[in-house]
Amino acid sequence: MKPTTGKNILILMADQMTPSALRAYGNQVSKTPRIDELARHGVVFDSAYCASPLCAPSRFALMAGKLPSKIGAYDNAAEFPAQTLTFAHYLRAAGYRTVLSGKMHFCGPDQLHGFEERLTTDIYPADFGWAPDWDNPEVRPSWYHNMSSVLEAGLCVRTNQLDFDDEATFAVRQKLYDIARERQAGLDARPFCVVASLTHPHDPYAISSDYWNLYRDEDIDLPRTTLSFEQSDPHSRRLRHVCETDRTPPTQQQVRNARHAYYGALSYVDAQFGSILDALEATGLADDTIVVVTSDHGDMLGERGLWYKMTFFENASRVPLIVHAPKHFSARRVEGSVSTIDLLPTLVELATGKRETAWPDPVDGRSLVPHLRGDGGHDDTFGEYLAEGAIAPIVMIRRGRYKFIHTPVDPDQLFDLEADPHELVNLADDPAHADTVAGFLVEVRQRWDLDALNHAVIASQRRRRFHYAATTQGRVQAWDWQPFNDASQRYMRNHIELDTLEAMARFPRVTQVKNE
Repeated sequence: MKPTTGKNILILMADQMTPSALRAYGNQVSKTPRIDELARHGVVFDSAYCASPLCAPSRFALMAGKLPSKIGAYDNAAEFPAQTLTFAHYLRAAGYRTVLSGKMHFCGPDQLHGFEERLTTDIYPADFGWAPDWDNPEVRPSWYHNMSSVLEAGLCVRTNQLDFDDEATFAVRQKLYDIARERQAGLDARPFCVVASLTHPHDPYAISSDYWNLYRDEDIDLPRTTLSFEQSDPHSRRLRHVCETDRTPPTQQQVRNARHAYYGALSYVDAQFGSILDALEATGLADDTIVVVTSDHGDMLGERGLWYKMTFFENASRVPLIVHAPKHFSARRVEGSVSTIDLLPTLVELATGKRETAWPDPVDGRSLVPHLRGDGGHDDTFGEYLAEGAIAPIVMIRRGRYKFIHTPVDPDQLFDLEADPHELVNLADDPAHADTVAGFLVEVRQRWDLDALNHAVIASQRRRRFHYAATTQGRVQAWDWQPFNDASQRYMRNHIELDTLEAMARFPRVTQVKNE
């Protein structure tokens, strides 16, 4: 795949960051100046979706450029097979240095998936302990989200999520300095793809005072649409059961507190992104680096009475997607619907300068470079949900103004998002839209064998639950990533010549000033 274009790639990824909470997408409350600046000078995708509104499936799909069902990425305890090719494999094959810092929720013994370096461990477990159980849908998983994140939302001094994201940010900054110093010393001139993946603003909704105090309580907006259990569609009712939404309904103040903390967490994410961008600028690498901002999925934030994700309603399934490369692409907004699975072919084209057509393993994603150049591009996207709260596969098609959601066990849903952006009017039974529904159903049958997929999901759940029960008996051998830090190669060491060490340690090198 060589030679490369020489363009560096920096992917700034947040967790559960819904675009409806960002100023770049019209929100008037949040304070995210660094993301705003990237959006002002970048290409903003106004209708970008995740492939599955859940952490691990979405991330695996993003990295592989495939829909989750193609790689067995059913839920948050699904193994990401080592033979699955990712954008890190493709870029590494093209001569890139590939680095990951922060969360990617890899499950299974392979904790690299094409990354040459992984700077931190993950915040979530790598085992099969979170496998759902569609055999017993009425039993609520004890380890899953409940409403404590909302009921107890507010100020904190410290959380493990702050610990994790501070570490991930620090590690990325240090790596950028190391890359610059190694280039300066002539040790490694390869272009890089660095992924900085934070766990905020994911619940629990708690943030420290320096970010909480950026917002006044009275300025926090409340959900635009609140539905009761009885008013909700069948899947939403199951989600309300899984999350115990109606066991202790939050008060209006608790809802406001949760959204207040979420906004604070967005500002925290923005500050970390800014810190990384400052390091990029300080090293002189910014002009040659394409910056991508995105998330794995959104957050309902109380809309429709729902929280977290796990649904194809807009707040949960839409993601921010911003590509900042003003030297290469003029600032613009893209209306067409695209997906995070489109990032793999996009990154490969940006890295190699050519549209890949002979993939070693076919991908579902399509390059976004035509959108970046303003030369058109596709306007449809597809999604799957195969995890908690579902009792059969749920699939989604977004094309043009319509979103269609189908599962064999519930009534179909069709929304006209231009006329009904809050998805309050289901048009699936409207005779005027019968042809549209029929066309989507034909496409569903052509694209998915839902009965076979249902059997595959249940069989996988059973295997993984048994696997976890067996491997947690006696001595447990964990798959969690253990970052290696060779202290013998850091700072001052006697086996490294002083001049060599100083050349590597200082950036930029001191230039001698001649006296006239």
